[in-house]
Amino acid sequence: MLKTVVLLDGGNLRKSAQEIGFQYNNDFVERFAWSCIDHDREHVLRILYYDCPPFAGEVSLPISGERRVFESGDGWLRDLAQRERFAVRRGVLKFRGFRLRRGNATAPAETLTDDDFAPDFEQKGVDVRIALDIASYSHLPGIDQIILASQDTDLVPAMKYARRLGKQMVVASLGNMRRLPPELYEHSDDARTILPERLR
Repeated sequence: MLKTVVLLDGGNLRKSAQEIGFQYNNDFVERFAWSCIDHDREHVLRILYYDCPPFAGEVSLPISGERRVFESGDGWLRDLAQRERFAVRRGVLKFRGFRLRRGNATAPAETLTDDDFAPDFEQKGVDVRIALDIASYSHLPGIDQIILASQDTDLVPAMKYARRLGKQMVVASLGNMRRLPPELYEHSDDARTILPERLR
């Protein structure tokens, strides 16, 4: 049995799930993680989930200047961390301002209201944590294989490093392997499509 760790990029998985109509919650994440495994030949030692809790803070709205308070809750991450074999790695969600919603770009400036704008958030620290864990697990003699569910090409150097140290790198994608950038194919040993019907 190949001793395996599974690394899940939460932001990427959430986007893919929503695009094909899945409700994104911890039950879905758990089903997806275990669907990445070939249970006949692989033994899972750990499932690592990388994501950010919602932004918490107070910001000024773009037109009225009124204050808006964003409240954060991380109970769902704490729940996920308590599930079998799961560990959670947290990044930080940064507020980058407001952007015009689609369809409002041609509206006259004087007609715009706060509702025409959406908050713009950016994940920070997630890809670094994934890369560090790929490198760390690559040095463990008790690990044979790393399964990565992400579309982030910034992870390619870490994938190459793992393979140089003799670890098998597998990339997994929800629903359609065409979502994966070719660089991830090039620097993996195997690619797996997790079909939606396996998750219902």
